[in-house]
Parts: sequence; C-alpha cells; structure tokens
Amino acid sequence: MQKADLILTNADIRSMDPMVPRAEAMAMAGGRILALGSAAEMRALAGEGAEHLDAGGRLVLPGFHDTHIHLQDGGHHYVESADLTTAGTPERLVALLREFAQGTERAWIYGGFYNATLLHEGNLTREVLDRAVPDRPCFITASDGHNGCLNSRAIEALGLTDETPDPPEGHFVRDARGRATGMLYERAVTWCNERRPQPPEQEYIEGVQLAQALANRHGITGVLDALVEDRHVRIYNRMAAEDALTVRVIATALVHPGEEAAAAVVRVSGLRASARHPMFRVHSAKFFFDGVIENRTAAMIAPYSDAIGGNAPLMFAPGDIARLFPAFDAARFQIHVHAIGDMAVRAALDGMERAREENGAWPSRHHIAHIQFIDPADIPRFAELGVVANVQPLWARAEAPVTESSIPVVGPERSRYIYAFRSLREARAEMVLSSDWTVSTLNPFEIIETAVTRRPPRREANVASFLPEQCLTIEDCVAGYTIGAARAGWRDDETGSLSPGKWADFVVLSQDIFACSAHDIGDTEVVGTYLAGRAVHGGL
Repeated sequence: MQKADLILTNADIRSMDPMVPRAEAMAMAGGRILALGSAAEMRALAGEGAEHLDAGGRLVLPGFHDTHIHLQDGGHHYVESADLTTAGTPERLVALLREFAQGTERAWIYGGFYNATLLHEGNLTREVLDRAVPDRPCFITASDGHNGCLNSRAIEALGLTDETPDPPEGHFVRDARGRATGMLYERAVTWCNERRPQPPEQEYIEGVQLAQALANRHGITGVLDALVEDRHVRIYNRMAAEDALTVRVIATALVHPGEEAAAAVVRVSGLRASARHPMFRVHSAKFFFDGVIENRTAAMIAPYSDAIGGNAPLMFAPGDIARLFPAFDAARFQIHVHAIGDMAVRAALDGMERAREENGAWPSRHHIAHIQFIDPADIPRFAELGVVANVQPLWARAEAPVTESSIPVVGPERSRYIYAFRSLREARAEMVLSSDWTVSTLNPFEIIETAVTRRPPRREANVASFLPEQCLTIEDCVAGYTIGAARAGWRDDETGSLSPGKWADFVVLSQDIFACSAHDIGDTEVVGTYLAGRAVHGGL
C-alpha cells in the first residue's frame, strides 16, 4: 500500500461511510484518504517524514457542502457595499449609508443586506436614500436579492423615467402620479445592475477570496454557486487555474424566460465545456420560477388569502417549461429551480416529470430550492421523481418574514405547510441543507440548530418552535451537508464521506454536535478545515 504523508489520530471520526462509520485515526497521501482504523494501524502506514495531527479527541466530519450559495456575487457585494444588516428602520439605514459614503470616494454608493420585511415600499423611497447620499448615485439591495432601492441621482443616471417600461419579471414601484419611488422588485434589480458602472474583475476575485475564507472558517469545503453567467465562469476558471480556490465549486448557469430551448442548451453547454477544472465546473441549469412572498411575487396555486388578495404569475410559461426541461435533461444537465410558492414548486415538479417521460429515468437529481410553500399532494412527488429538496432551514422559525409576511398572506390552512421539511423526509425525499448566503448566514451549525429546533438561538429570541412537527434530526442535517450534499451535486465519488480514495476534505469541531444539547449546536466552532489534507482554516 502507498505510504501515508499525513496521519490523523486521537479523533472521533464519523466518516459518513457505512463501511467504516466510526474510527479513531485516518491515513492520507497526496491529498486523498488511504485508510481509516485504529491509531496503531494508521501509524503503521506512515511514510518517512509523515506529518502527524492529534485531534485531541474531537469530532471529525467530512467537509461540509453548501449546495445553494451566491459565493462570487455575495463576496463581491461585501467588498463594494455598505453592510445594512442592522438597518431595521429608515433612520438607521440613513445613518449607515451616510457613514459609509463619508469614508469612500467611490462615484456610486452601494449598500446591501437590508431586511426587506422591515424596509419596504411603505417606508423606503428615493427620498430616504437622498437624505443619506445627496451628492452621488446610491443603489441598495436587500439580503434576498429580490428587492432594491435607488436614490434620485441613481434614477437619473440609469435613465429611469416615468415612461420606462417594467422589465420582464420585474417591477419599478411608482407613486399615484406614475413617478418611480426608487423601489425595485425582482428583475428590476437586474435591470439596474446591468446599467450601473461595472466593477473591475479584480474586485470579483477579492469577493471570492473573502467569501471562501468565510466558508472555510465554518467548515465548508464545497459549494454550489446558485447563479452563474459568463463573468462568474471566467473568474472561477481564472482562480482555479491559479490554484486560488479553497472551496470546490460547482455551479448552475442561469436560463432566461423566453429563451428558445435548443439555443439555451447550446449556450449553457458552452459554459459547461469551458469549466471542467477539478476545482470548478458548471453542471446545471438555473430557473427562477417566482420571486418572494415579501414583495408578493411568490406564485401560489390559489390566490393570496389576505385582504389585498391577488397572486403572482410564474416567470416561465408552462409551454416553455415543457420544452426547456426535457431539452436540458436530455443534454444531461441537472436542473435547479428557485421555487417559493406552491404553484412554483408544482410547476417545477411537472416539468421534471415531463422530462422523465420524454427521456427516461436517470440519476439526474434535479433540485427544487427553497420550497417555502408546498401543497401536500406534491410532497410524495419528490421521491417518486428522484428530485432533491434543497432547503434553507434557518428561515423556518417564528420571525418577521414568517409571522408578518408569510402567514397573513397564505392563511392558516396553507401555513401548516410552510417549510414542511419533516414531511418531505418522511416521504423519502432526498434532502440537502444550504444557506442561500448572503440572504442569511452561511454558518452550517446555526442552520442545523434551527433545523432541529425550529426556533432562533436562545440568545436572540425566546419564542416557541415554529411547526415543531417539521423538525429534522441531527442525522438528517449532517447527511444533508456531507454525503447527501455531495451525492446531490454528482460528486460523491470524490468527496462527501471520509472513504479511501476520496479527497481528504475534513473538519475538526469544537464539540460533538451529536451529543450536545440541540440549543447549543449553533455555538460550535471549527478548529480546523482541511482541503485535500491541507489546512485552509485553523488547524491542529
């Protein structure tokens, strides 16, 4: 047998491999795992000059995978923008933006990560931003990416007039006179981003560096970037070629409403062909089927239940879905769908069923992400069609986005199926956990705690569990971040478990998350994150 150049001992290794589920030591060579077993057995495999790591009895797991994250765009947003996370009121927003603007000579002032439930068309307008930044264009976006706002200078600079039509799948909020208030919904945010001054590519590289360091600090060694286009692919390819990536990146390429199926497959196939580095590849096609409930763009089967009523249409016409999904499925792309409303979830399942009928069954593991609302009749269809439920458990708790936006809009009956994660698991759906960072934290331990408890950490709020019957188990969660996540991303042959032959991607944790109180899981810290046997955060 090949001699090991790295030996890990005195560890509580949970490998996520049923052949050797627990071990105290692991031997590695050339960045890959040789074997697991006792300390004596692994030391016997050590070559001359091998490095020895002592885990101090701590829990060791495979490196975590975040299967829905906006790594490049999110990181860049932090590089160029004011952090508006704490801006719960217009006054606080103004103070944060004003302070940021005073500290930079940038021609445009950007802000990000504000809470769209707290700051909305009722209290956020161009005039509010004018108070903060009167002398330069200012453009801010919410943490969800589906809402934004411009000040008067930015409205003028972008050429947004009273006659400017709404972009497809987007909306410029206007007052009673037809004048733009500055508020932006959905693709109106994209419209502005396409017309604003474009940043230099070096800024995007800095954004990836920032984001991957944060991911490594929280034990993440693999990600799925949930929206890439040409620029994203170019940046990732450059960094992969320069050995500058410390997370393994797979990505899903955006497909636009109205694209002709054959042309879309050719376009995305070109991106896939250009991205085949061991550290970066494009493997799937991304569809936005609706928006978010906060701005009433979630597509529901029945109209909204509140006094305002109404509904939102699907962003893709059913006929287009029936053409696009079979075409991408036949080209052996994974399909990745943003679906918040129960109609969006159903339409995604219908499209995936259509693809299976036309092309036959294969281990596609198409994803539906978010699944905030689901009709109970659609729950068993995930397992029947081999569709992965890609969920963000941190949102499944009794806080403003749920109690003030979701429940009043859908009513008591449909509220029983908000983030129905346990129902999906009991129906044998494959499930992966993710963050949708920068919408919320990418810390998997805080996310796991909420998945298990359905409540915020005790230090944040003392509230009851939200639909406690939908809690997941710690075993569900760890699998959903490791072997399940790797399998769902078509890379379980290389990672996801600590198995001989796979990459030595592993994390050493400060506590045993299987044994501690569920309410303490979020306090877990990562002692060391290793990618191919190399420490990319901390270390032993």
